[in-house]
Amino acid sequence: MPGHEFAGEVVGVGTQVTELAVGDRVAVDPSLYCHECRYCRTGHNNLCERWAAIGVTTAGGAAQFAVAPVANCVRLPEHVRTQDAALVEPLSCAVRGYDVLRSRLGAHVLIYGSGTMGLMMLELAKRTGAASVDMVDVNPTRLETARKLGVSASAANPDELDRPQGWDLVIDATGNAAAIQDGLDRVAKAGTFLQFGVADYATRVTIDPYRIYNQEITITGSMAVLHSFERAAELFATGVLDPDVFISDRLPLDRYPQALDQFAAGVGRKIVVVP
Repeated sequence: MPGHEFAGEVVGVGTQVTELAVGDRVAVDPSLYCHECRYCRTGHNNLCERWAAIGVTTAGGAAQFAVAPVANCVRLPEHVRTQDAALVEPLSCAVRGYDVLRSRLGAHVLIYGSGTMGLMMLELAKRTGAASVDMVDVNPTRLETARKLGVSASAANPDELDRPQGWDLVIDATGNAAAIQDGLDRVAKAGTFLQFGVADYATRVTIDPYRIYNQEITITGSMAVLHSFERAAELFATGVLDPDVFISDRLPLDRYPQALDQFAAGVGRKIVVVP
C-alpha cells in the first residue's frame, strides 16, 4: 500500500519498546536501511544498496495499519495536528537538500518550481540567511502562493528577473528537463546547482564542462532523507511551515482516487488524505 508521507496514532508496540506507548501520536520516517552495505557503513544510508521504505516497499499510510521501527517514529507535541504532520517527511527531504548545499550567508537563490517541495526550499532559504530568494514557475496559482510566503521575486521566465550575473544557488524542484537545462545556465561563478526535483529516468540535459571547470561550478544532488527527519519534526513544531498554506486539500479516504488524479494534474499543493 502507498503512503510514505504519513503520521498516525500508535495502536500497538513490541515487547522491547519503551520509547513509545499506545495512544502516542507520531510522524514516521519511512526509510528502511540494511545497515550492512558499504553505503550504510559509511554514513550514506539513503544510498543503501537494499534501500526500502514504508509506503513504497511495504504497507504505508494508505493501509489500515503500518508497522515501523520505533527509531523511525517521532512523537508529536500536543499543538501539532496529526494530519498536518504528514508534511514532516517532505520537509525532512528539504532539510537534507540544505545539508548538501552547505549554503553560506548572503547567497542569492533561484528555485525552479513552486510546488510543495519548491515552497519548502523557499522557507528554508529564508531561514538560512539568503540575501534573496527568487522563484520560477509556469503555474501562476502556485507562484501566487510563493509571493504569499515572501519570495523576493517571481516570474514565469528567469529572463524577467534582474540578475544577469546569475545566482549563487540554483535549485531545481521540478524534475523537468527544460527547467533543469535552463537552471544550469543560470548558476553564477563559484555557484552551486542542486538537482532536488525527481526527474524521469530517461531525462537528459547537456552540461558545459569548460564552464564548470573555468567558473568552479558545483553540480550536486540530494536523495530523500538522511539524518534529517528529527530535525524536520522539530522545525515543523516551531512553525517553520504554515500547514494551512502548504496543504491545499484535505480529502477523506474514499476520495483517494480523486486525490491521485488531482496530484497528477498539478492542481493545488499538498493533498492530505484523512482516514
